[in-house]
Amino acid sequence: MSVTAKTFAQKALERGSGVSDLKPGMIVDVAPDVYMSHTASWRCIKTFEKLKGATILHPERIAMVMDHISPAPTAQVAGYHRLCRDFARKHGLVNFFDVNAGIAHLVLMEKGLVRPGEILIGTDSHSTIYGALGSFGTGVGFSELTAAWVTGTLWMLVPESMKINLDGRLSKGVYPKDIMLKLIGDLTADGATYYSLEFEGSLTASLSISERMTLCNLAMELGTKNAYVRPDEKTYEYLARAGVKDPARNALLPDAGAQYAKVLDIDISALEPQIACPHVVDNVKPISAVAGTKVDQVFIGSCANAKYDDLVEAADILKGKRIADSVRLLVTPGSRETMKQAADNGILSTLIDAGALITNPGCGACAGDGGAMDKGEVTISTANRNFRGRMGSYDAEIYLASPATAAASAIAGVITDPREMMR
Repeated sequence: MSVTAKTFAQKALERGSGVSDLKPGMIVDVAPDVYMSHTASWRCIKTFEKLKGATILHPERIAMVMDHISPAPTAQVAGYHRLCRDFARKHGLVNFFDVNAGIAHLVLMEKGLVRPGEILIGTDSHSTIYGALGSFGTGVGFSELTAAWVTGTLWMLVPESMKINLDGRLSKGVYPKDIMLKLIGDLTADGATYYSLEFEGSLTASLSISERMTLCNLAMELGTKNAYVRPDEKTYEYLARAGVKDPARNALLPDAGAQYAKVLDIDISALEPQIACPHVVDNVKPISAVAGTKVDQVFIGSCANAKYDDLVEAADILKGKRIADSVRLLVTPGSRETMKQAADNGILSTLIDAGALITNPGCGACAGDGGAMDKGEVTISTANRNFRGRMGSYDAEIYLASPATAAASAIAGVITDPREMMR
């Protein structure tokens, strides 16, 4: 029996493959616990139908969510949705979530389908978010996911691991989104390509599950294979509320003395709000460098920052105020559960009173579904990407920020430091 200290990634892939003593660079066949596909599941279905005689090996492991374009804006998209519904019924997929459910990542976590130590693959690169619950989550292509439907396995290269120790205390007006934007700016979008990224440190341990989701979601913008926060009592309480029995059953913790390709120690106590400027996520500047930039639209949404806590963060800034006449504010809750909680607790009323347009739960403007901009317009968004053309015109601009910064900017009509509205 090996006594070598192991990282989380080594342990997770050993569990998933049944192969011991894995080392970075080795290739192994892994049996994922969950296969997630979003609105474009029709691509997997069409590929599957070309495989004569193929059958679904583990229908209970498939989770299909109609989130990216919902409800259907065209007959073509309606046809794709119908194809997915019919396929789910035909093959007995119990984890099918229709256009009213919300963003796939958040829905799976809320429904208890994401568990510590397990491996989840998804047709969305931000599947790294599952690491917030101590899982190994990673994005794959549609053909790879289809292959997993049929074979129950997928080959993976064991990644090197990077540890990021986050310590210190968040200042007022500074949030995990700011931490990740700063990190992405410093390391660049290629700074952790194919690494398993482990978040540790006193600050990480103090964060809520929602805040850990933001860390792991945006880790993808560093190029990571997966991200991870060690599960603790907060994790198990969240999972218990989601109906998971014995949530710690498969939890995996990295060993003391495990070998990391890189270790970063970061004290965030002096961090100020950050902004990712057009047209790449790693073009990051402190808010003081871009304050005063006129905005036409503000979007609060996406799997990075449309959770209940994110809506509360924005509502705390907007309460009793009105957005600028020159601004349109779009708020897209991440899930039906988030939307209901925000409605029950008066958060939606606060946002509406401030002038926000509330849209149905889902990916919304982040995936180009509504919220398009004309040439020369500017949006400040809480999403995770700001590439050209992502929200309409190729000649429009997207800035990325926290919900608090987005809300403050909606009130002022220009990019604004949220701390100015917290005095």
